[in-house]
Amino acid sequence: MATKRDYYEVLGVKRDASDDDIKRAFKRLAIKYHPDRNKDADAGEKFREINEAYQVLSDPQKRQAYDAGGFDAVEGQGQGFGGFGGGFEGFEGAGSFADIFSSIFSGGDPFGGAARGGRRRGTGPQPTRGSDVRVVIRLTLEEAVRGITKEIRLKTLVTCPDCHGDGTTDPSSRKQCPQCHGQGVIIQQNGFFSVQRTCDRCNGEGVIITKPCAKCHGAGRVQEARTVKINIPAGLDTGQYVVVPNMGQAGLHGGPSGDLLATIEVLPHKLFRRDGDDLYCEVPISFATAALGGKVTVPTLDGKLAVTVEPGTQTGTTFRLAKKGIKAAHSNRPQGNLYCTVVVETPVNLTDYQKDLLHKLEQSLDGDEQSGSKTKESSSHKPLWKSFADSVSDFIDNMKK
Repeated sequence: MATKRDYYEVLGVKRDASDDDIKRAFKRLAIKYHPDRNKDADAGEKFREINEAYQVLSDPQKRQAYDAGGFDAVEGQGQGFGGFGGGFEGFEGAGSFADIFSSIFSGGDPFGGAARGGRRRGTGPQPTRGSDVRVVIRLTLEEAVRGITKEIRLKTLVTCPDCHGDGTTDPSSRKQCPQCHGQGVIIQQNGFFSVQRTCDRCNGEGVIITKPCAKCHGAGRVQEARTVKINIPAGLDTGQYVVVPNMGQAGLHGGPSGDLLATIEVLPHKLFRRDGDDLYCEVPISFATAALGGKVTVPTLDGKLAVTVEPGTQTGTTFRLAKKGIKAAHSNRPQGNLYCTVVVETPVNLTDYQKDLLHKLEQSLDGDEQSGSKTKESSSHKPLWKSFADSVSDFIDNMKK
């Protein structure tokens, strides 16, 4: 059998320590070695030892007897966990660290009040804020950019119109809960420990209703469908949300209602891709326009816009249209831009005549490449340039037919 340590040594205090010194020492060690926090193999034994020492030294009569006669004088008076089954393993089911020591962390006295046999006063039903309600609002890109007001239909809990949230139309039917005697909690006490749980008969309210409201059955709230208008500001993007105050679930016992949180989801657009405040799109142009340049029509969120394409423009060329993007919501950032990427369309389903024209064009270009190193055009090269110009002209005229 292991030799017992002196109780003062266990708590780490001097023999002339005050009651407050002993209490503070116990709090510190109980927190350190409680099994909910300390997973060491010997934590349980140390916790039991600390408990036994405190039960003796915190009681003036037991302490005096211990000081005079040692362990023999208080044999059996350090009860360990007694009613928790006589062993440490029985203690775990009686309450967690948070249950037993919550008052330590909140600055209260874990060994006073109910722990010494006192009873807490029942507070009765307390006002409770209602829960928030979350919905998803799907918008087109145009709606998100410009802003819009949406109406949605939803079901939520509202205050019962018959009992006005009281749970009964007969106030006299409210009776003190016979299980917790109006406390709202059930307190199980063992020595200086007090384990507390919410009363399951009255759900912590301290009262029960003998004649509940016929409409809400005592809940104080009923489910109701209603229409809510949501004003969505311009510039919101997917993942952002709008808060509609007090449009969530009704509160309990006069508590405020929750809010309606509308999360935005912007649907994909057939032309534009959004990246922050900027927009991106592809602009198809003809082979002839890419080679010779010209005007092309570009789509924007404000309508179509004519843009000049330089001769020799290649596929993948990107040009920027300043401030044709998105103006961010609730921000002083400048409006975004529109970036247009050129895609040169290759003609298909050509006629034999059109193919012949393209062959002539290719021959003209090949001839130009072969003579490109010469500083002066030879007379033999001029017919190639004339053929090139004629081929391009004929080809363009033919494609227009």
